[in-house]
Amino acid sequence: MGLGARILSSFKRNCQQRNGWRIKFAHRTFKWDSEAPGKASVHCVIVGFTRDRGAKQRLWDYPDVKGEAVEQQIEQGINAYLIDGPHLLVRRRSTPISPELPTAHFGTMSLGKFLLVEVDEYDEVAADPIAAKYLRPFRMGKELVRGLDRWCLWMADEDFDVTDIAKSPVLKQRIMACKEFRENSSMGGDAYKYRDTPHLMRPNSHRPLVPYVGIPRVVSENRKYYTVAHLDPKVIAGDKVYTAVDPDGLLFALISSSMFITWQRAVGGRLKSDLNFANTLTWNTFPVPELDEKTRQRIIKAGKKVLDARALHPERSLAEHYNPLAMAPELIKAHDALDREVDKAFGAPRKLTTERQRQELLFANYEKLISHQP
Repeated sequence: MGLGARILSSFKRNCQQRNGWRIKFAHRTFKWDSEAPGKASVHCVIVGFTRDRGAKQRLWDYPDVKGEAVEQQIEQGINAYLIDGPHLLVRRRSTPISPELPTAHFGTMSLGKFLLVEVDEYDEVAADPIAAKYLRPFRMGKELVRGLDRWCLWMADEDFDVTDIAKSPVLKQRIMACKEFRENSSMGGDAYKYRDTPHLMRPNSHRPLVPYVGIPRVVSENRKYYTVAHLDPKVIAGDKVYTAVDPDGLLFALISSSMFITWQRAVGGRLKSDLNFANTLTWNTFPVPELDEKTRQRIIKAGKKVLDARALHPERSLAEHYNPLAMAPELIKAHDALDREVDKAFGAPRKLTTERQRQELLFANYEKLISHQP
């Protein structure tokens, strides 16, 4: 949960119901500027409270966090997420609230840099025929979104032969360095805990063994859509990427929709002003209604059209595909068609045109789903 939502959540629990406090005015996230040298990047939210039930509520948004405020029209009231909507709190969950969604899992932690292979190290490692057997593509959020290369030495599968360590100078040197690093790490941390298995990353029982969707933990607030990709099981997702098995493409389509990024913006966390995905808060609470088979297939088909549009420019990274100033017309058209199907699935009579319309549907669906929870 973002800082503003945490403050307001605490306020609501502790003050609002007992003492009748309500939000009188609020400024959504904007960037604070300072003339100090070496200034930090600071993002602010301003909220004012009142117990006057007749006071007019006012809300300002900053489409550009460095730009001017734009006042929003208020009909229902300003809630804890600084949007015009019902007064409820979206709470973290350990499992998805929607029966349509599987659990999204945390990626694999490397526990040190020595099992990772950077671009300038690749040729040396690949030249060792034994070490080369264990090279796997490795993706953190930056690599996934920007299309960058990175690898790891992966020795957790059945093809690992322990005698290879002694035969390979590259493996031996890196594993010994990893062991030394972990032995000298904090005794309370995971690196020290796994000091006796320096050839392995942190164990991850949820690592996908079939094709999956990779969800970066942080994406730019300027993106119109959340940037996700299908990944081969040979690609090892790092701990800055969440993973979810997606056999038919439904998850890719849902996460790629305007409905999902609207939910992420409303209830999810922030890193500065960037969007910060969390499975317990954003994914497990995403209120996808029950889908009949025809609706499901239409959404999947529309998601595949998005992939087809991306494939027209295979040289582009996700960051380049979703540059807000230069999206390809074919990709925009594919996303519009996807939004039409997802919006209808959530209960809209037609494709929606504003974030506010989607917020209304999302919170209505969330209220409906939590009302059926035990």
